[in-house]
Amino acid sequence: MTGTPLRVGLVGYGLAGSVFHAPLIAATQGLTLDTVVTSNPERQAQARAEYPDVRVAASADELWARADELDLIVVASPNKTHVPLATAALEAGLPVVVDKPVAGTAAQARALAELAEKRGLLLSVFQNRRWDNDFLTLRRLIADGELGEVYRFESRFERWRPQLKGGWRESGDPAEIGGLLYDLGSHVVDQALILFGPVTSVYAEADVRREGARTDDDTFIALTHESGVRSHLYVSATTAQLGPRFRVLGSKAGYVKHGLDPQEAALRDGSRPGASGDEWGAEPEELWGRLGAGESPVTGGGSPVPTLPGDYPAYYAAVARALHADGPNPVTAQEAAAALDVLEAARRSAAEKVTVTL
Repeated sequence: MTGTPLRVGLVGYGLAGSVFHAPLIAATQGLTLDTVVTSNPERQAQARAEYPDVRVAASADELWARADELDLIVVASPNKTHVPLATAALEAGLPVVVDKPVAGTAAQARALAELAEKRGLLLSVFQNRRWDNDFLTLRRLIADGELGEVYRFESRFERWRPQLKGGWRESGDPAEIGGLLYDLGSHVVDQALILFGPVTSVYAEADVRREGARTDDDTFIALTHESGVRSHLYVSATTAQLGPRFRVLGSKAGYVKHGLDPQEAALRDGSRPGASGDEWGAEPEELWGRLGAGESPVTGGGSPVPTLPGDYPAYYAAVARALHADGPNPVTAQEAAAALDVLEAARRSAAEKVTVTL
C-alpha cells in the first residue's frame, strides 16, 4: 500500500487501547497513530513515551474539532461509551473502528450501521479473535473436510481469577455493559457464528460466584445453529482447572486444542509484530492440537496438527485496504449485531431459566 498513511485517532488508552489497538495500528503499513485521547495523566505520559510523535488529547471533542486532520477513529474506551463516541465520530464524517461489544443491544448496533451507511463511512468492529491461531487452524480443518460433518463445537475461554480486580467490567450497573457474557462471550459467540452460521435457539446459565462480585463471572451458553451444529460455549473467571480451548466433534474426526493464542501475552509483554526475527503469533509444537477418532488425545490419540500462526495484524491491514476501497470491511456492524442478538437471548435465558428461540 503506497501513499500518505491514514491518520488514526485512538480514544482510550487503558488495556484495549494500549495493549491491543495502539501497537497494531503502529505496526500496520498505511496507518499512523496520530492522536491518543485519554484524560489520565499517567496514561498520557505512557502514550508519549511509547509513541514519541503522537499527539495527546484529553477529550474526544478535540478530535471532532479537527476532524479534517484525521482519517479514522478507533474507539477503545469503556463499553458504555462505544455508541455515543462512534455516533459522534460518524457525524463528524470520520470512519470508525469500535472495540467489541460495539453496543449494549443489537438494535443500537444496527442503528450505528444505518448511520454509517447513510454517511458512506466505514464502521468496523474489532473482533480480534477471528485471527487467533487456534481459530484459524480450526477454520482450515473444517474447510478441508478433515472433521467430516461437524456435530458439536465446544469452546472455552476460561480463567482462574478468584479475586476481583475491580473496575467497570465487574460492575453490576447494567449501563456499564460489564460481565463475562458481554466481554469474553462476545468472542466465543462471534466465532461460533462465523464457523457454523445463524442460530435458532439459545440456552444459558449465568452465575455470580466470587465474593463481592456484582455481575456474571461464570457463564455457559448453548446454541443450536440452523445448520444443525450445537455449540457449547463456556466463559469463566472461576475455573480452577482449565478445559480445552476447543473440542470439535465431527463424523470423521475430532479436534482438541488446549491453551490460548499467544498474541495477547506477547503484546502485554511489549513484543510487537515485525519487531523481531521470530514469526509473529507462532506457538511451539508441544502446544499443537490433535486430530483423530476413537481415543483421547490425553492418552496419545490422534495426530498433532501444526497450529497456524495467529494474525491480529491482519485486522488493521484489512481496515486500511477497506478505507482505500481495496477490500471489504473485515468485521461489519451487522455481524456484530447478529452476535448481540445471541447475547441478549442468552441474558434473557439465564434470567428467566428458559430456552429462547430466535
